[in-house]
Amino acid sequence: MFARIISRIALALCFVAPLAVAGCEKKVENPNLRPGEMPVGSEWQGVYYSPTYGNLHLVEDGDKIDGKWRTTGGEAWGELSGKATGNLLRYEWTEHKIGLVGPSSTSKGKGYFKYSKPENGDPDEIKGEWGLNDSETGNPWSAIKQRNVKPDPESVMPDEVEGHISGGDWDNESGKPASDEEEEGGGEEDMGE
Repeated sequence: MFARIISRIALALCFVAPLAVAGCEKKVENPNLRPGEMPVGSEWQGVYYSPTYGNLHLVEDGDKIDGKWRTTGGEAWGELSGKATGNLLRYEWTEHKIGLVGPSSTSKGKGYFKYSKPENGDPDEIKGEWGLNDSETGNPWSAIKQRNVKPDPESVMPDEVEGHISGGDWDNESGKPASDEEEEGGGEEDMGE
């Protein structure tokens, strides 16, 4: 009797499981966006503020745009790189969760922004979406360009990132950084004397 129940459950799963998996797959969406003219006197380079994603620092080199941001909560930082055509920027992004390691510490995807200049004199803005993996859509992202603020992408980098850690050499005898010891003559002696 027990074997019969198990075989019926297995048979039911054979029919239900494919339907469940098919319903869980997310469709990759990449909108068919057409670039327009960049507003007169405007440029992509700058700092854009979003209440969710903090300050996005964009640097422009021809049609290539690179940027970095740190979320307002400070729990993650990210970087993007893409190509601008007129008022349309399509980019790829990577976001790193601070304090986490392993596969879940990094997310990647694609996205787009459209640049606009309100006619009423309000600051310029970018509006778009970002998506996970190969999708460009799914999550809105809009930000207001900050006036008279120069981009400094490295300013959003947390101290914990490799190459950005500062501090003394905790494992040497004096507790001072090695460069301070050498200046004071406290470095290692020449073993040849």
